[in-house]
Amino acid sequence: MKTAKLCWGQRYMWLRFHQLPPAHRHETHVVLRLGVHEGITLANCRATLTYLARRHEALRTTFHLDGDGDPYQKVDPPGPVRAIEVTTERDGTPSPAEVVEDLSSRPFDLESEWPIRACVITTGGVPKQMVVVLNHLAVDVWTIGELKRELRMQRAGFAGRRPAAIQPVRHQPADLARYEASAEAAVTAARAVAHWENEIAQLPYDLFAARRTRPADPPARHATLISPALLPASRELAATHRAWPSLIHLTAYTATMAAYTGSDTVGHLSFVGNRDSHPFGDVLTCMFSPTLVRVDCSGDPTFGELLARVSAAFTLAREHAYLPYDEVVELLSREGSRRAHPVRLASEFNFIKQASREYKGTRTAFTSNPVPESWAHTGTDTYVRVDEWKDAVAVSLHAASSVMDGDAVERFLRGFEAVLLAARDEGLRLSEAARLAGFAPPASETPGCGGARPYLGNSDADPAAEQDLAEIVRQVNGLRKTDLTRSYTLAGGRALRIPRVLAELGAQGWTGLDVCQLAGPTPLRALARRLVPLSTQDRNRLGVVTS
Repeated sequence: MKTAKLCWGQRYMWLRFHQLPPAHRHETHVVLRLGVHEGITLANCRATLTYLARRHEALRTTFHLDGDGDPYQKVDPPGPVRAIEVTTERDGTPSPAEVVEDLSSRPFDLESEWPIRACVITTGGVPKQMVVVLNHLAVDVWTIGELKRELRMQRAGFAGRRPAAIQPVRHQPADLARYEASAEAAVTAARAVAHWENEIAQLPYDLFAARRTRPADPPARHATLISPALLPASRELAATHRAWPSLIHLTAYTATMAAYTGSDTVGHLSFVGNRDSHPFGDVLTCMFSPTLVRVDCSGDPTFGELLARVSAAFTLAREHAYLPYDEVVELLSREGSRRAHPVRLASEFNFIKQASREYKGTRTAFTSNPVPESWAHTGTDTYVRVDEWKDAVAVSLHAASSVMDGDAVERFLRGFEAVLLAARDEGLRLSEAARLAGFAPPASETPGCGGARPYLGNSDADPAAEQDLAEIVRQVNGLRKTDLTRSYTLAGGRALRIPRVLAELGAQGWTGLDVCQLAGPTPLRALARRLVPLSTQDRNRLGVVTS
């Protein structure tokens, strides 16, 4: 058994996991559906999963809080991975759909459960499909690709009655964690923090200030546009401008977002793998983190000019992407305190290449998806994901109702397509993007619209709430005293310890705060006004001891 601190890439997912209410934490799950070769038995499927967990410590790791409130990972000894058999036959047992729904929607117990669950779907006792559910704290896109590759090799080995020739594992997450505690890594992080501090200082306080309204029902929207035409268009533009296709899509996103918000500066978080930033790029664990890409959109640039700005901004961002994300959270909090107004950096962009997927259609398809109830709890304004398939490009948009209604979501996605298709015209300028998308001009900026300013409350806090909050923040962070007139960060609180603060508040019978609120610039005294006593039912359910 070994222990190690969280790797830097896990810290983003750690905070995101704890931002979500327990019933919505399946938002951080990854679900894999894998075919099974003919001749593979149920025992073979189980042996394959157990072998994976033996090889990769990330799959037999649990997550805990130490005495100081810092999270750490503990690697358990090798053991079997339980794979439930579920049949397609009607025999009175739960159906495959019911079992998969349970495995993929039930939150992981980080302290006691390995970050892998599985079931094998059989017909007549013969395996037909294996479904694997993973906790994102243990995996990223690269990791998932490697796990799929190893699973394919093992299944082929069982089918051919020969051992799979898989290379030995060189490094484990604990090796990476030790490197990230070194002086060399500290220098890298310090340089990145200085860069982020400068970039955050130049962000508008709220990209959606001119569009933001009060939250409404439904709390968020989700839609997808699949366009066969976007694939050749993006590749043609990439060849013309000698750029990666991902940057072509990022430029179209930036243009569309600038058109919708009316902002001369578009800042968002792009996801970077960080595997080329250190000597442990082959570690199977969650290593990605968001990085700030800030683009100057002033001067009505052409698409080509905007692409050059996006490329330069993304290159600079990647050079400073490798750092503990909790330190970025603290930078944003301090900048919000300096301006006396929260600085929101809550728009995310992700590009994923999936060459194995096919659309097999010839026309653009727009689909409104079910309300993303769980995603709405993440505290994010928008999330755009671009998937490049074999024969099409799929663009998916999640948006909080406070920044986009259903019509705006559809216009944004169709505008994204229109901008990129029209970009083959060398003279296309940013000012044309709003016309192509059909956006009405945004209203004049109204700071604080929709409750964007720090919450100050309209009544005095319960003295007991203030006292408990101050004492818990002090104890968890090892402070001499807690200044309630300052934000959690300025008072000396560390972002990575916020989950412990929330757990201790719950143990004292308080609810009403989340990770994002404590990580913001709102003074602790104002946050205390948000605290409400747990009901008797909740106290009994959680085992809260009352005096």
